[in-house]
Amino acid sequence: MRHGNKNKHLGRTMEHRQAMFANMSNSLIEHKRIETTLQKAKALRKYFEPLVTRARENTTHSRRIVFGHLQSKEAIKELFGPIAEAVGDRPGGYVRIIRTGFRHGDAAEMALIELVDFNPDYNGQAKAGDTSKGKKRRTRRGGGTAKAATTAAVAAAPVIAEVAEEDMIAVGEIAEEAAEAAESNVAETTENDTEAPAKDEE
Repeated sequence: MRHGNKNKHLGRTMEHRQAMFANMSNSLIEHKRIETTLQKAKALRKYFEPLVTRARENTTHSRRIVFGHLQSKEAIKELFGPIAEAVGDRPGGYVRIIRTGFRHGDAAEMALIELVDFNPDYNGQAKAGDTSKGKKRRTRRGGGTAKAATTAAVAAAPVIAEVAEEDMIAVGEIAEEAAEAAESNVAETTENDTEAPAKDEE
């Protein structure tokens, strides 16, 4: 009987489970997120988080203990390097489990398990080397757009008034020039008309 045994067997023997958790932990360290079934993700969290806690103390003893579980030098370097630095003083809770629905075929409930400190989009943090503030969330209310349009209109009102005054002055100058040109044309026409009869009399 399984009195007091809270471990999930997952339909595997103990040796098979330990090997599976080691492989999944190596994949999680390498890719920072993996997709698996919900029950495997919950079982992996109990296996993986103590290893991350051990990695916060970068000693030879800690490295040997973690290597005894993972059996991968590359995973040890990554775990005791960037991951341990990103974790910092976080008091546990190093991974996040997000349910993603059900798998076609056997309807198994799937989940995404990922390292919390390596998802800037979910945390609302800026990515490394990204100086932009990020996209603002769009709403259907349109209040921000109306306020921005009103502010822009108020700010542009003096400029528009100045431009209107300049345009009126320019139009007045053009009208005066046109009137002077018309008067000069009329004067030339009258002079030509007075000269023409004189030539006829001669």
